[in-house]
Amino acid sequence: MDKKNFKKTVFSSIIWKFGERLSAQLVSFAVSVILARMLTPNDYGMVALVMVFIYIADVFVSSGLGMSLIQKKDADHLDFSSVFYINILISVIIYSILFLIAPFVARFYENDMLCHILRVIGLRIPIAAINSVQQAYVAKRMEFKKFFYSTLSGTLLSGVIGIYMAYKGFGTWALVAQYLSNTCVDTLVLSITVKWAPKPEFSWNRAKGLISYGWKMLVSGLISAGCDQIRSLIIGKKYSSADLAYYNHGNRYPQLIVINLNDSISSVLYPALANYQDDKAKVKHMTRTAIQVSSYIMWPAMCGLAVVAKPLVTILLTEKWLPCVEFLQIFCFFYAFYPHATANLQAIKAMGRSDIFLKLQIVKYSINLMMLLITMQYGPLFIAAGMLISCVVSVFVNAYPNIKILDYRLKEQLRDLFSTFFMACIMAGAIFPLSFIPVNPKIVLVLQVIIGVLVYTVTSILFQPQGYIQIAEIFFSTEWGKAKMEKAKSLKRMYKRINEARGRIS
Repeated sequence: MDKKNFKKTVFSSIIWKFGERLSAQLVSFAVSVILARMLTPNDYGMVALVMVFIYIADVFVSSGLGMSLIQKKDADHLDFSSVFYINILISVIIYSILFLIAPFVARFYENDMLCHILRVIGLRIPIAAINSVQQAYVAKRMEFKKFFYSTLSGTLLSGVIGIYMAYKGFGTWALVAQYLSNTCVDTLVLSITVKWAPKPEFSWNRAKGLISYGWKMLVSGLISAGCDQIRSLIIGKKYSSADLAYYNHGNRYPQLIVINLNDSISSVLYPALANYQDDKAKVKHMTRTAIQVSSYIMWPAMCGLAVVAKPLVTILLTEKWLPCVEFLQIFCFFYAFYPHATANLQAIKAMGRSDIFLKLQIVKYSINLMMLLITMQYGPLFIAAGMLISCVVSVFVNAYPNIKILDYRLKEQLRDLFSTFFMACIMAGAIFPLSFIPVNPKIVLVLQVIIGVLVYTVTSILFQPQGYIQIAEIFFSTEWGKAKMEKAKSLKRMYKRINEARGRIS
């Protein structure tokens, strides 16, 4: 694939991936708002307690070997089939373990219902084993259009199932059914649309080569998932399931925004960088562009959401969810740093340095655990604040390897990361005083959004940050953008001729 076509493929892939995430998250957001009104924080808290174990179990089938398939330049059908059968075997073992430990989990939390919930939700693991190989195949071929249909279908149908069961009074089981059906439909649609199916072939030699890269990614994923979920375990056990629900909801809404952009870029960036792993300068350029563009979008979104958090929660979820506002504000700033971590880590993985990736995870999550031990005594809010502090430290940890690997200096990285931070602060400062206007909260919210967009647009035009320039260049490189530019030029020429004619008449 030549440079021009590759760039077009990458841009098209990002658009499709962004469309997939945006449509799915909009549907998910609407469903979550409806369910939050129909169910109680305790219903959400019970599922959240079980998901601690599901997220960790999911790493065994969704991380490691799938990433190895993407990273390997010449991965063929034998590689994919070998990974498929290994994944199925691992998933059966993992589900068997979950099934056996379910009674102990129920006793740990002193809630017998959790035993049945864990065993039912755990059925997702074998399905996810199939799905992970499908996703690796699609990502490898950069056919992200297929994700759009599978993800949207799963989100829509599972949302309908969840709402219907909540309406019928199933409570916690409505959330269980929604979560499980989402994975089933997603996998089924990919099975129909993806032109790949496992063959009765297996190569242990091929598998060993993939495992040598993948086991480090698996361990990294386990460290990440384990450290993230241990917070939920502590909050659910030491405090209450309602506290855990507030914590999770505060995390969920900024995460909805971040996933749309961050997953879109990272999902495409990894296979794209892997194609250029022998060209260090190209990888650096693509990594830097990803940080500049995503930070330009992420910072104002997160700062704006932090400012409007209270009226937004009151309007959407009602006042019973107000305790999640402070969590939401903390997580807004936590996720604002995600573009930097994503781009740096994807570059390290694409360059084949899973060993460095693993070391980074060990260092970062050692810091996270230390912060957790310090903050867990003071309450869930302090635990969230500790996460934010650890995230700021991780900016420097993630930056360090690429100083050598890509010659991407720390000064450059910090400038790219914070270049739009100050504009976002100006925007947040402009809309914050509107919170004190004594009118309907809905009117205030609309005013804050409109004025925030206007202020950020004006500051972008004035300061011309790199992220803004990159987006403008991408826009005007598309056929639609070129047509708009030509139309603007035509209008400009028309107005010029009209003015000249007026001058001759006068």
